[in-house]
Order: sequence, then C-alpha cells, then structure tokens
Amino acid sequence: MFGYIVINKPEMKFKDFDIYQSYYCGLCRTINDNYGLKGRVALNYDMTFLAILLSGLYEPHNQSSYRRCFLHPLKKHLEIQNEYVEYAAKMTIALTYLKCDDDWIDDQKMSKQVYKKILNHSYQSIKKEFPQKIDMIEKQLDKIHEYEKMEDVRIDDISGCFGKVMAEICCFQDDLWQDYLREFGFFLGKYIYLLDAYDDIEKDLKDNNYNPFISHFQDEHFEERCHDLLEMMISRAAEAFEYLPIEENVEILRNIIYSGVWSQYELRYQKRMEDKK
Repeated sequence: MFGYIVINKPEMKFKDFDIYQSYYCGLCRTINDNYGLKGRVALNYDMTFLAILLSGLYEPHNQSSYRRCFLHPLKKHLEIQNEYVEYAAKMTIALTYLKCDDDWIDDQKMSKQVYKKILNHSYQSIKKEFPQKIDMIEKQLDKIHEYEKMEDVRIDDISGCFGKVMAEICCFQDDLWQDYLREFGFFLGKYIYLLDAYDDIEKDLKDNNYNPFISHFQDEHFEERCHDLLEMMISRAAEAFEYLPIEENVEILRNIIYSGVWSQYELRYQKRMEDKK
C-alpha cells in the first residue's frame, strides 16, 4: 500500500519541490546510515510525507547538509535530518517488514519472505523501542487478514483497520495534537486502503484474491460510488489536518493532501476508462 502519498509536481513551486526532495534525501540517508542497503530498498515517498508533516508541526532543529550519494555521485544534494526523519525511517522499515506478509499472501513471492528475514533484526529493534505502537499495528494488520477470509465484511470495518494503522503511525507522541493527528491518519489510511483496493480490483478478480469492491464491480454506479467514498475519506483527512497549527512547509503538505493523493485516484480512473474503450 505504498506509493499513494505523493506530490502533484506540476502544481508545486520549484522551491517547495527542492525542500520536499531534501527531506526525501534526508530520509534516504537516515535509512542507509541506520539499516544499510537492505533498508534503503524500502525508501518511499509516503514516509517522506510523514517526516515533513511531523517536522512542520513540531519544528525541530534540522541538520542540513549538502552531500553526494550512490544515486547522485557527481552533484551534492541538500539533505535534511531530524528526530522526525529518524522516526519516519523506523516506520519505513516496520511497515515494509509487515507488508512482506501481505505481499506473500497476495502473490506467493518467495523474495518477500527472504526480504522479511533480512529485515527481521531491524524490525525487532524498532518493536522494542515502540512496543505498544508496533503491537497495535500488528493487531490491525492481522485483523485485516482475518476479515479477508470472511465472506461478508463491511468496507468501513476493513478499511478502518488500516485507518487505525495510519493513525498510530501519524501520532508521534501523546500531546495536545494527538487527536487531530490520529483523526487525520485514520481517514488517510482508509483512503489508502480503498484506493489500493480500487487499483487492484481487476488483478484480484483474476487471481481470486479478496477485494472489498469485487461484489460491486459490475454495478451500474460503481465508479460514482467509489469516487464519492474516496472523496469523503480524503475530505475528512483534510479537515483534521487543517486543525494542526502547521506553518512550516504547509504548502507542500497541502499539495500532497489536496492534490497529490487525489491525482493517484484520477490516474487509475482514467486508465480504467481507457481500457474499457
């Protein structure tokens, strides 16, 4: 379920894109320093968003540096690192480790089980640091797998499980803003789960995998209902986000929330319409 929390680059200012990229590079550096190449494979833009979100809210002291890397050996790039980038790096490894089980269930790829074993030591270390958080995430993902084995499951219930996963990830600490962060993460997580299901429906039909939309796929108003459901989820997430007193890099965050994640739905909708022609 990675790859949906991204920017809409054409709608972003050049300076904002440079800042966004510096957080991405900082996250990459942090993952590489802490977990090596095995961790860097897990790098994604979704957790870059998390790093910018929490950094914007709590405004920590940033360690900024211009450095070369494996992918950019000739030109130095700005890298931003702080405690929230560090946290995002840990959540990247944790979610990637847990996603290996989901990928194994869906595709039976042995490479996912091998990668899970490679990440196991790092995952156990993160679990020791955040025992309640990781336990909560594990339980919700297990519940998703249980729901997927049942014949009649409410979409709201199963998507709510991933909503709780994202709520837990977005809440860095118990403080004045935890309720808004959890509410934001909850509805963003539901949106991600539903969009992932919408994206995979043809593949899941072919492979006989569970998908909450399969029973409605042939309905006359299927596309309209999916649109309305996804719009409602991201709207609720945006509403919670606006209660957070974020000023630093808020335009980057709004680009992602109001445009980037929705553009991922539009891309998939347009592809489906073209395939039907």
